[in-house]
Amino acid sequence: MRVIILGVGAIGGAMAVALSAGGVEVIGIARGKQLDVIRADGLTLRTPGGDTHQRFPVVAGPQEIEWRADDAILLTVKTQHSVEALESLRAAGVTGQPVFCVQNGIVNDDLALRLFPHVYGVMIEMPVTFATPGEVVAYYTPALGLAHIGRHGAGDDAAGQKLRRLFERAGFAAFVHEDLGPLRYAKLLTNLANAIDAVMGGGEPARPFVAAARLEARAVYAKAGIVPADLASASNGVELTLGKVPGAPAGGSSSAQSLARGAGSIETDYLNGEIVLMGRKLGVPTPVNAWFAARAHTMLRRGEAARSVALAEVRAALPGVGY
Repeated sequence: MRVIILGVGAIGGAMAVALSAGGVEVIGIARGKQLDVIRADGLTLRTPGGDTHQRFPVVAGPQEIEWRADDAILLTVKTQHSVEALESLRAAGVTGQPVFCVQNGIVNDDLALRLFPHVYGVMIEMPVTFATPGEVVAYYTPALGLAHIGRHGAGDDAAGQKLRRLFERAGFAAFVHEDLGPLRYAKLLTNLANAIDAVMGGGEPARPFVAAARLEARAVYAKAGIVPADLASASNGVELTLGKVPGAPAGGSSSAQSLARGAGSIETDYLNGEIVLMGRKLGVPTPVNAWFAARAHTMLRRGEAARSVALAEVRAALPGVGY
């Protein structure tokens, strides 16, 4: 199995280096300075256990690849870029190769299944930062991260089992599930903190707002009949801890990183916004999620710095929360 990683950023970059170092044939699809640096010098993955540097082929788009029947595609772009990425795969001639949606949120697996017959969801737990082209930092130890794989739609999980073995060889703790949906919804609960971190930062001041956002989500889930999985149980007791990476930037949410890098877009519409959408359909109020999703987009539009909104503004917008 050759692995094509569409989106060599934080998650995709860490996977590209780890899989390549584990002896897997990898081709990356990247853009901008990241593409230029990897082409010239390769990519470095920094972890608590040390640095790993790998060189692997990298291209600007799927049309530059001579596709093979044994290819597997890891889609690691943010959700707001999924449709464009999937359309680019179809235009490049991808047909029956398995597509693995290594992404946050709920909608990506369905988006892929509209275009391709063999789709798998992959739910990743791996704190990682991408602040400098040519370098990504992953903080978990002793394994690089947790990878939960599940077929989306009818069919067997043979490709999922193959990817599980490759992930394990690359240093992940990996698992295959019959139904990834409950895990997707459980991960969404944790990802609701992303927009809050991007807007005001983390720590004690943010804690009550994170709790309120998750309380809204659980009310939505209850109305919809959704029962999220227990993430610890799904990992068969595997416990990972955050380690120190000397000289590395402090970890932060992917949404805060998007604002800090000036990425030009942010994923909150498909995280907090997913809860807002479900709440509006079901008649469940979600004011905390709605405000943080909207405020993150205002920051993006105005060019405001990540984590720059004062606690006083947040409290004024959401009276009764955060006291």
